[in-house]
Amino acid sequence: MFTGIVECIGSTPLPLSSTPTAIVKLTTPSTAISALDPSPETGTTLTISTPTFLLSDAHLGDSIAINGTCLTITAFTPSTFTVGVSPETLRRTNLGRLSASSPVNLERAVAASGMRMGGHFVQGHVDTVATIADVRDDGEARVIRLKPREKGVLRYVVEKG
Repeated sequence: MFTGIVECIGSTPLPLSSTPTAIVKLTTPSTAISALDPSPETGTTLTISTPTFLLSDAHLGDSIAINGTCLTITAFTPSTFTVGVSPETLRRTNLGRLSASSPVNLERAVAASGMRMGGHFVQGHVDTVATIADVRDDGEARVIRLKPREKGVLRYVVEKG
């Protein structure tokens, strides 16, 4: 969960790389996108160089917003972090279209009682069951379509996020 208040603004110092397994890690002090890496083994990843305060309480699996897009930290150092980016995220956001000097907004998940709250609030009760109607690959991601037993619950389902 995020407040929408940007903590850091950076820029892309280099054009994004489309070379498999090539992640360029910058050591500049400013927040900056380093590279997109469409590696066949890991899928597309985005590595970002940032001031150390942004990662001072980071953990693997934490949520972080990049240009308003909630992504999951898959690796980090004191001054860089990496997130996975699915083909659907690249289609629905501007992350795949960033170029040199593009501004980048960064925001950590909201903290409550000293612990960051990544993800989404979930009620934790079951309203129906569903069967798997279709499974298809989408790059390194997998799209699973579900068919609920009671179709009326679909009015409560949010398409994204």
